[in-house]
This record gives sequence, C-alpha cells and structure tokens, in this order.
Amino acid sequence: MTTPAGPQDPFVHPALFYADAEEYLAGTVPFVRAALAADEPVAVAVPGENLRLIQDELGADGAAVRFLDMREAGRNPGRIIPGVLRAFADAQPPGRRVRIIGEPIWAGRSPAEYPACAQHEALINAAFRGREVTILCPYDTARLDERALADAHATHPVVIPAGPGAERASAAYDPDGVVARYNEPLPPAPASGTAPDVLGVAFDEDSLSAVRHMATDHGARLGLSGLALENLALITAELTTNSVIHGGGTGVLTVWPEDGYVLCEVRDKGRLTDPLAGRRPASRDQRGGRGLLLVNLLADLVRTHSAAEGTTIRCYLGR
Repeated sequence: MTTPAGPQDPFVHPALFYADAEEYLAGTVPFVRAALAADEPVAVAVPGENLRLIQDELGADGAAVRFLDMREAGRNPGRIIPGVLRAFADAQPPGRRVRIIGEPIWAGRSPAEYPACAQHEALINAAFRGREVTILCPYDTARLDERALADAHATHPVVIPAGPGAERASAAYDPDGVVARYNEPLPPAPASGTAPDVLGVAFDEDSLSAVRHMATDHGARLGLSGLALENLALITAELTTNSVIHGGGTGVLTVWPEDGYVLCEVRDKGRLTDPLAGRRPASRDQRGGRGLLLVNLLADLVRTHSAAEGTTIRCYLGR
C-alpha cells in the first residue's frame, strides 16, 4: 500500500533533523522563503513555540503563510492528514506546488499518542503520492528518543541531517513496516463491573440507540459536558453503527476514565484493511463512508488495532 514513490513521483517528503533553534530556523525558514519566492502556497503546522520562532524570523513575509499550532490542530494524529495537510493542499489552485512544514512529533507526546504519530508519518506517503506537494517534517534530535528518530528514517524517503550534512535518501525507508509494527494490541480495557466508573455493554442493531444514550449518560457522570459530551454521543453512534454494518453485526462498547480523559472503545469482529480509512477528506458528493473521518476529527486521540480476529477502536476525550 505504501511502496516507495518512483523517481518521477512529484510528492516530496523529507525529514529535517535539528538539534537547536538555530538549526531549526536554518532548515525551515529558507523552505518557506523559497515557496514565497516561487509564488507557491505554503503552510506551517508546528508546535506553538516553534511556530513563534518561524513567525518572528519571517517578520512581515509571514503574512502570506498559513500558520497552525500543531499542538491544537494535530493533537489527534489521525486528524492531521484530512484536517490539516489535505485541508490546506486541496484548497489551493492547480498548477503550483504546495509546500507544508508539518511537525506532528514533539517531546512530550504521550506513550498512547506516539504509535498513532508514527503511523501518521508513514501514511502521508500514500495519502499524497502523485501530487505536487512537499511536506517537510522537523525532528528534534536533542529531545526525541532514539525510537522516534529511527522511525523518522523509516517513514521519510529523504532525510536532512542536523548541522551541515547534505540531504540524502533514507536507506531505512519502510512505511509499510511502520504501519504494521504500530498496529499493536491495545492495553485491555477494564472489564465491566470491576468499578462503578466503567461502563461495558454488548450491542447489536436493535440496541444502537439505547447504547448511545447509555454512553452519553455515563460520560456526563464522568465529567464530560457541552461539546465534549456531544462528541462522545457522535463518536459512539458512528463506531457502533459501523460495527453493526461492517463488523459482524455486534460489538462491545466500553467507556471509562483514565489520566484525565474519558475513553470510549468499541470492539467487533470485523477487520479494517485500509490504513487510510478515516484519514481521507470526504468529497462533496460522497454518500456514506464518513464515520471514521468524523471520529478522527472529533476525538483528542484515536488508537486502532485490527487483526483477523477483530478490530478495536479506542477514542480519548479530554474532560
């Protein structure tokens, strides 16, 4: 699915390694200025502190750049392709290369978030193959661990070393391997009845409405309110309906609190075979097929494990 692009593929996806602010600006600001000089649309989606570095360095030239704080826009890595990268690239007129700086992995990403980040970086290669787009992804060599830096070589066909090193092809490029490696079983959800704050219920077609209301009521008891509670209701409806239609007709829903989040998990007997499911923007005339996309756009984090015996989708909502 994510075989390396051929030599004529117009999509370019380099990883930029940097050790300090000076190297960061040396690798990112010329990239932006080159786009502006060529009258190419350019966006910068990086964590807020790095966003400010680039903005300050660009000065008035930054008025022509689309800036996004990736800590907000890309909190859920599954949202970045449809909600950040494709949202910007698809809005541009044809005939010009689009340039984007995207930094989805930073020090402080949680252990639950990181596997989804690595899969996201791998899937960019399939999502943009054949398009006149360059996505530059910075990696902080001083603060990220060895696993993240090694994965960067596996998810990017081109790497730019920190310091004066020249750009080169990555000998470790293997995006399919990264997607498969992080399709890992999730830690077990707490069993129903083990604690009063754990809701666990099996469902089928006849109980979809009741289960959605049970999840929403339980989410409210756990501290969700307003938009977050509405999002839980929508996520529950989409995931349980998807299980009934595509996952064997039944499933198990679990809702529980963990580390400041309310988690909503649905398990069923279906198998998710398309790693880009839920990461493609919906076309205007598309009928159906929006459920997983909506889930990615609403949740603070989505983790998925799919194998022959079934699929588990776990969503995190901040309280």
